[in-house]
Amino acid sequence: MERIRFINHQGKQVLLVDFSNCSAREAEQIARSAPDIVTVQPLGSVLLLADFTKASFDREAIRVMKESAVFDKPYIKKSAWIGATNFPEEFQQEIKNFSGRELPIYKTREEALNWLVDSI
Repeated sequence: MERIRFINHQGKQVLLVDFSNCSAREAEQIARSAPDIVTVQPLGSVLLLADFTKASFDREAIRVMKESAVFDKPYIKKSAWIGATNFPEEFQQEIKNFSGRELPIYKTREEALNWLVDSI
């Protein structure tokens, strides 16, 4: 899936999960597909960047995202979000609480990437 791909930043591999400009149904499909990529990586190794710029969400998309975040957790070293200004705070809290993961939000892709690769 083109919306889930590895990119390089400062010589480090980062998994970009690109929800940008997606409908709620597309966001749900992306969230369902992400574990297929994440879970074939070594445990505790994945640096993940989720881009929510201008994406739409509904209850079902959030439910799938919560499940994926829990399922992926053992494989994630660090994760960050960008473009989450239209992502309702209650949904963000649901995902954080359900998954037990920290999900810092950054204003720009560059800030998020720098944070992800910092001290790795």
